[in-house]
Amino acid sequence: MAKNELRDYIKDIVYLSDEQMQLALSFFKPSSHQKYDLLVREGEIGGYMNFVVKGCLRIYFVREDGQESTRHLAFENQFATGLASFITMKPSTENIQVMEDCNLLRITRKDFYYLLGIIPAWEKFFRFYLENAYINNLQILQREITKDAEFRYKELLERNPEIVRRLPNKIVASYLNMSPETLSRMKSK
Repeated sequence: MAKNELRDYIKDIVYLSDEQMQLALSFFKPSSHQKYDLLVREGEIGGYMNFVVKGCLRIYFVREDGQESTRHLAFENQFATGLASFITMKPSTENIQVMEDCNLLRITRKDFYYLLGIIPAWEKFFRFYLENAYINNLQILQREITKDAEFRYKELLERNPEIVRRLPNKIVASYLNMSPETLSRMKSK
């Protein structure tokens, strides 16, 4: 059942023959994780690409002042991976944390790169993923530089109200790069 969602996700991006799809899906293994588990800690190598079947994953780093800064949130039918570590196989500068009890489909880096070598369309799938990750990171950077806190909050409510509904204020505030107190004031307006 869960692999059907992943199959549909892949089919929306690239065409794979039935045999190629079956092969690709065979490398994704189900795993379950409890709320607040850390899948990758800063300093560890992130060797998996994660597809969220149920739940939420958060990718964050810890600033010099000890504050957490959330870079990415992935809900159902989205991927979450610390790409820099996954690609380079060097220690991660980020953490990947389970924010709700989670069911995932995971593929190892070795298997992912094996698919890149034998299924030409898998390269297109990876390029799509990389391009979207770049655009997402650029939008976050632009949001932080050019928009005030109130605008960032209103924009989040328009684009992805699920984040505000499903996650604690502390996490939402770290995603919007503001204090929890500032977020509380805005929510009360």
